[in-house]
Amino acid sequence: MPKQSVPGAVLDVEMSDEGGHPVVQLHGLMSSRRRDRLLDLDLGIGLSGTRLLRYDARGHGRSTGRPVPDDYRWPVLAGDLLILLETWFPGERVHGVGSSMGVGTLLHAAVMQPDRFSGFTLLLPPTAWETRAAQSVNYMRRADLVEREGVEAFIALDADAPQPPATLGRPDTTPDISGALLPSALRGAAMSNFPARRQITGITAAATILTWTEDSGHPLSTARALLDLLPNASLQVATRPEDVAGWPRILSEDVAGDSVPLGG
Repeated sequence: MPKQSVPGAVLDVEMSDEGGHPVVQLHGLMSSRRRDRLLDLDLGIGLSGTRLLRYDARGHGRSTGRPVPDDYRWPVLAGDLLILLETWFPGERVHGVGSSMGVGTLLHAAVMQPDRFSGFTLLLPPTAWETRAAQSVNYMRRADLVEREGVEAFIALDADAPQPPATLGRPDTTPDISGALLPSALRGAAMSNFPARRQITGITAAATILTWTEDSGHPLSTARALLDLLPNASLQVATRPEDVAGWPRILSEDVAGDSVPLGG
């Protein structure tokens, strides 16, 4: 697989080149390209006739990273993304699709370079703004737990937690990040939040928001807030696994609808 150097890490990158519109796909915290496929969150599986760039975020999957919490803050991840786009799609507008942490990364990147993106498909927006505080405390406690008792204790904490109805039947997975880096990634997430609401309102590219119910880490309140703030957004809420199975088709429709040259 190709590699991309960024400050403090080397990213593992995968390109599916069928010509056509450029698309970049991002995963969530503690996930990876591989884990997203297991969880049926690899929406790019339904794309054809595009240039699809997938990569593992720093410290995740096959990418390297450092045990430095600041490295995993969403604005830093957004900087990584923009370096990738300049390398792989210079001078082009790109459709961004991302899940959870990937949503935060895309929003920060869009604030930094609004003309870089032709559209967005935003999966499972996480806690944000006021609801982020409690989640940040949770992440900090879990980082401490990993350092005290190891990754196994961290995994056991959620073993019996109720699952959102739309995820029933999906396989059990474990974090795709090493125990040495997991505490730093959790602390970086704890220090992260969405851009300010007034900045979100300046993101004019079309955005489809996809989420599901009964998930405290990805509350409907965040998805609805983005729907209100983004000038050109729509929202779809999954309540069954069959709804999630339709998300790759939605991404394909989104990409087909926003193929516009840079500056167009």
